[in-house]
Amino acid sequence: MAARVFNERGYDGTSMEDLARALGVTKSAIYHHVTGKTELLRLSLDLAMDALFAVTREEASTTGPAIDRLDHVLRGSVRVLVEELPHVTLLLRVRGNTEVEKRALERRREFDHLVADLVREGIVDGDIRSDVDPAVAARLLFGMVNSLVEWYKPDRGLASEEVADTLARIAFGGLRA
Repeated sequence: MAARVFNERGYDGTSMEDLARALGVTKSAIYHHVTGKTELLRLSLDLAMDALFAVTREEASTTGPAIDRLDHVLRGSVRVLVEELPHVTLLLRVRGNTEVEKRALERRREFDHLVADLVREGIVDGDIRSDVDPAVAARLLFGMVNSLVEWYKPDRGLASEEVADTLARIAFGGLRA
């Protein structure tokens, strides 16, 4: 709920009173569980990043050709985004204004480097064209994934697998017939 309220009102524009009202509890009930909204922000951002890094540790992300591992990470990231939409949305909106946000941005850069390394390996393997910069390719791939927070609506009947399949087809095969 905190992630949803932060996304609606902005982190700085959200008070503990706003969070208590959204939860239907008192502020003291929230403080019984967390030290404040900074901890709620950290928990939300960590949930999103932990889920993304968990994808990179799955067997299909660690064994086999780099192009297949990249495909798995891309599809798994779509799954995480759909399953943790409010948390990933919040993650993608942080700008480094607090220490918690700076830490989240560092973790995002670490994830970006993992993806760029997979692209680099795919180039070396001959499965990805050699005329692309791995870091740019990684950012563009995940730009597509991350754009889901702007338009994806879980209640509209489009399953995460369908989105991941379409995204992977476009990313790895292009749009040209």
